[in-house]
Amino acid sequence: MDAKRLWRTIRLYTCKDRNKYIRKAHIFAEFGENSTMSSRKIPLYPELISIGNNVRLAANVSLVPHDMIHAMLNNLPQNLKGGIEPYREYIGCIRIDDNVFVGTNTTILANCHIGSNCIIGAGTLVNKNLESGYVYAGVPAKKICTFEDFIEKRKQQVRYPKGFQRKGDSVGTKFADWMWRDFEDRCK
Repeated sequence: MDAKRLWRTIRLYTCKDRNKYIRKAHIFAEFGENSTMSSRKIPLYPELISIGNNVRLAANVSLVPHDMIHAMLNNLPQNLKGGIEPYREYIGCIRIDDNVFVGTNTTILANCHIGSNCIIGAGTLVNKNLESGYVYAGVPAKKICTFEDFIEKRKQQVRYPKGFQRKGDSVGTKFADWMWRDFEDRCK
């Protein structure tokens, strides 16, 4: 890791509003308004990564605009003898359009474009372009349903009383008690 990338990573750990810092420091090719990145790690070649407006990158999302296969190939016995042009690093861009949620532990590889209005489930491997307007999950990413279908399902999933609100990083005792009772009832 070079000094600039190391400094920026340290700043992400220490600054009050890391998403504001990401925008102000122009770390990525683009980092849109109302977008957030939970990770505090700057990926390699961030200038090859474009993140649109209203994008949420959950914890441990890996943006990988390169690979390291060339290093292994260049050290194969037949290549160490010389006379063969060295393999070069595979490098490409990553573009994430507007209104996208990327779940925890997802990996997005080089030369992938994620269209607008997409949800990507936790643990997904994005190794190809993803069409706008769908929910994707799996290894590799597969279409699960439309974005609109997900919205309708989500309206039915959120069942807790409107009076309950989370408080910072806590939901409070009454809310937690209600959630546990509801969970136990559904598990019967």
